[in-house]
Amino acid sequence: MDPAKLTIRDYTPEDGAALMALWGSLGLGGAHRGDTPEVIAATLACGGRLLVLVTPQGERVGSAWITHDGRRLHLHHVGVAAAWQGQGLGRRLTEAALAVAQARHLQIKLEVGRSNTRAQALYRGLGFEPLGDYDVLIDRRPGLDAP
Repeated sequence: MDPAKLTIRDYTPEDGAALMALWGSLGLGGAHRGDTPEVIAATLACGGRLLVLVTPQGERVGSAWITHDGRRLHLHHVGVAAAWQGQGLGRRLTEAALAVAQARHLQIKLEVGRSNTRAQALYRGLGFEPLGDYDVLIDRRPGLDAP
């Protein structure tokens, strides 16, 4: 199929299961990382966007999740199903996310693995630069957000 026939649209709750499966297949996330339909809904309610790449048959084959922390946008879960990789679709998703940031006049930040050289080349080619000499740290222990 011609990649130009794929469309990028906003997430609907009906996309949840398909995206969880896609993210799992790509190692991007899942419930173990706090990616649940409830979390998606909460981020959308706070000004986020979740872009979904869809075939004409309705298959969800890519995503770009934009969250907003009140200061800047964060880009997560940019990925394309293995069968569709290498056709410029990751670039299309990232450019769509950049358009959201540009329309809102906000910075956009992302994290990419040091060993993911393809993604690093894509992001650098679109104008992203390293943020100093920072390491990203996270604590995912359950209950940290409980009162």
